[in-house]
Amino acid sequence: MASIATLPPLPPQFKSIQHHLRTAQEHDKRDPVVAYYCRLYAMQTGMKIDSKTPECRKFLSRLMDQLEALKKQLGDNEAITQEIVGSAHLENYALKMFLYADNEDRAGRFHKNMIKSFYTASLLIDVITVFGELTDENVKHRKYARWKATYIHNCLKNGETPQAGPVGIEEDNDVEENEDAGATSLPTQPLQPSSSTYDPSNMPSSGYAGIQIPPGAHAPANTPAEVPHSTGVTGNTIQPTPQTIPAIDPTLFSTVSQGDIRLTPEDFARAQKYCKYAGSALQYEDVSTAVQNLQKALKLLTTGRE
Repeated sequence: MASIATLPPLPPQFKSIQHHLRTAQEHDKRDPVVAYYCRLYAMQTGMKIDSKTPECRKFLSRLMDQLEALKKQLGDNEAITQEIVGSAHLENYALKMFLYADNEDRAGRFHKNMIKSFYTASLLIDVITVFGELTDENVKHRKYARWKATYIHNCLKNGETPQAGPVGIEEDNDVEENEDAGATSLPTQPLQPSSSTYDPSNMPSSGYAGIQIPPGAHAPANTPAEVPHSTGVTGNTIQPTPQTIPAIDPTLFSTVSQGDIRLTPEDFARAQKYCKYAGSALQYEDVSTAVQNLQKALKLLTTGRE
């Protein structure tokens, strides 16, 4: 895709969005949709912070130019033209990044790219707010990911061995105050592919993407404890991971809509969202998540219940 015009120096008032803009830059080639929404979030947040100071106004004007250029380049992409598709795409990407880091953490594999993945996942959950309020699950995942990035970074910096998994976090721990610590000394450029580098296309399939993250936990309690080691396998020889397809409710095959079922506009919107989540999951070849979401859509449309 065409190069993106550079931005002027970041005004001090916009310090809180600097990492979101860096994430956008890192994803310009990897995932332009993610890059676009990171910039949109930065634009919306910057407007709320300061849109009157000359240096801020100049910065926001240039950022707007970037957004318009990206939107033109991605004009035929449904993730840009349809919010529900964009939301599904961004949430799937953020949560898969979270799960990559969580799997590495639970397996005791502590490294800079895992820390970066935790922190970037938290930034991308910030970005999801361009579509509206976050779910309680996403709020918890954001706080956990940001805390983990800070905690593991500080442990490695001090020569200590981090504790794996969701151990030690306190509910009143204000992670937001330490968000810069989680990004300190992290790589600012995409790393070269390796067995421990996050790449959505190389992620093992799981049933935890998108809306399948179970509620009530900072990190999913049933996240697999480990991901397979790829010893001796380079990034371009990764083998397809066998997928476990969820059992399909046999009653759905013979279900017909009841005559007295009255679906509300909200029901149709939810069914559409399930279908869009399924489509987004298929972009990552995540059959399990796609099947589960399609079943939910079919049940809602035929019974009026979820």
